[in-house]
Amino acid sequence: MPRRVAPRLPHRKQSGVEVVIVGRHEVDRSAPVHAVPKHEAARFIGRLSSEHATFARLNGFEGASGQLLALPDAAGRIAMVLLGVGDDDDPFATAALTRFPDGAFALGEGWSEPTLGALGFLLGLYRFDNYAPGKAKTLRLVAPDGVDVVDVRRIADAVYLTRDLINTPANDLGPAELADAAQALARKHGAKVDITDGEALENGFPMIAAVGAASARPPLLIDMTWGNADAPKLTLVGKGVVFDTGGLNIKPDRAMLLMKKDMGGAAQALGLAQMIMDCGLPVRLRVLIGAAENAIGGAAFRPGDVLRSRKGLSVEIGNTDAEGRLVLADALALADQESPELLIDFSTLTGAARVALGPDLPGLFTRDDGVAEEIALAGEDVADPMWRLPLWPRYEKWLKSSIADINHISSQPFAGATTAALFLHRFVENAGAYVHFDLFAWNAEERPGRPKGGEAQTIRALYQWLGQRYGR
Repeated sequence: MPRRVAPRLPHRKQSGVEVVIVGRHEVDRSAPVHAVPKHEAARFIGRLSSEHATFARLNGFEGASGQLLALPDAAGRIAMVLLGVGDDDDPFATAALTRFPDGAFALGEGWSEPTLGALGFLLGLYRFDNYAPGKAKTLRLVAPDGVDVVDVRRIADAVYLTRDLINTPANDLGPAELADAAQALARKHGAKVDITDGEALENGFPMIAAVGAASARPPLLIDMTWGNADAPKLTLVGKGVVFDTGGLNIKPDRAMLLMKKDMGGAAQALGLAQMIMDCGLPVRLRVLIGAAENAIGGAAFRPGDVLRSRKGLSVEIGNTDAEGRLVLADALALADQESPELLIDFSTLTGAARVALGPDLPGLFTRDDGVAEEIALAGEDVADPMWRLPLWPRYEKWLKSSIADINHISSQPFAGATTAALFLHRFVENAGAYVHFDLFAWNAEERPGRPKGGEAQTIRALYQWLGQRYGR
């Protein structure tokens, strides 16, 4: 049997790094960390003591983004730290403090968003070291006044969980292991998980079954519920394609290299669910994940096949590398049956969205203008950006099929993210508001607090918005 490495769940201690934020009363001495924009560097240095000003100038400190300079006191200890934030005032610049091997710090002058500064410190401490343990450190940050330390830790834990799941290689994270992660999360928070697989999956969720039919690791549907049955219904749906070869429309090698992250939508759903349950949000939460591996084999579904769907629509297959929308469609149909007040799906769905928006901006699709505006504003508040894209109705005709109710890909080479979203909307009729996110779930380059690898996108914004909507 292959070795299974269970994805690490929250509140873990990584490689001896003490991942903590503490209150002022918990640390006797901490070095203040001052945020210094590049255009303010000369003036800031001029306010220092002559010794410290000379030290800063001799070391070439000019406030460049991520530039870090520790100024010593007479005993050689750190008296204060200057941290350059460039000209864009990156709220996660505090992640640069993790370059120190140890120490206790406190946010000093210049931090316009102290809560994000505290969060950036924790996000900068993240390391995915399941396979190559890192060096031990002990770092602490004294929480600024007014920062909700418990909530900052809660958010960081959820981001860690999301990143861990995405970063875990596909040989150690198949559909069953993804279900294990959901069940571990459910046990922690008193939720219930039902798993549908085998013949029941083929009968009830035929498109999820078809996508995973060629894999030696059987597909399944994860259905997690939590909260008071009488509370407003909030349902999260995540694309859980644990690896995507492209199927018979096989991907080229470069496109296949990152396909362990094709379950990034499922990781976002579980990360957001963790925050919702941990803070006790007054909702009835449901999380649905179609988990499958899109492999190549004799049982693989083919271009030109016509699949049944849970909703009853017949779906012509235009390309087997567009499997994610098939997995989502069956899960969305189940979610829609109980008419949730809010239905939100997450998926690494289209290259078209990345061409349009790049890796940093997830695409947001919804027909509810008020919901779109509220979520986008929440994203601005917590530095978790997104961009709304149109559900342009004229493009629906591009999904017509001559032999089935609908084709799952467009007949045109344009607006691929929009036509994918329009396809998904055919499976949702009863939800009060439906929001679809097309995201990348990956950092291709390292930035403060955002290491290269799997990333949580949109869930901090949604946590902020849901807290405002329902009250924590």
